Amino acid sequence: FQLQNRPKPLRCQPITVGFVDIVGFTQLGEDVEPEELGPVVRGFERTVAEAVDPPVKLVKTIGDAAMLVAPEPGPVVATVLGLVDHSRDDGPLLRGGVACGDGLPRAGDWYGRPVNLAARLTGFAKRGSVVASKQVREACPDAYDWSDAGKRRFKGVKGSVEVFRVRRLQDPAR
Repeated sequence: FQLQNRPKPLRCQPITVGFVDIVGFTQLGEDVEPEELGPVVRGFERTVAEAVDPPVKLVKTIGDAAMLVAPEPGPVVATVLGLVDHSRDDGPLLRGGVACGDGLPRAGDWYGRPVNLAARLTGFAKRGSVVASKQVREACPDAYDWSDAGKRRFKGVKGSVEVFRVRRLQDPAR
């Protein structure tokens, strides 16, 4: 065993993770034939891929969900909000969750608390809404309209998490 031949250990990096998923997809899968789900999923995947601009990256789609990452919260929040807002007008309704922290990159995927928390936040989000962790809110407090959604405990996530609903700022000219 030679130490010099060991691969370098991967290091955690600050990352923001956003998930979006199709609201009611599980029930839809129960109500329609599998062939009818294909176009819904393909349309969702296409919409997400077209909405992603650097520095945001599409990590993967997982059935009715998509995982996005970027080094900073602002672009991820903007992308997730854009996808959810667009879904109100066209396509299946989405919801989203965003969290940030140290994550571990490996083989094109990401692991760690921000991934787990963003996934749980997405499951908590109401139909057509986006929620985020306190750390995300603190990173871009004036760029969006934030409202307190309370402290929550999520399966598999240590401690209580302060959750905030996030919306685009309203144009005062309207």
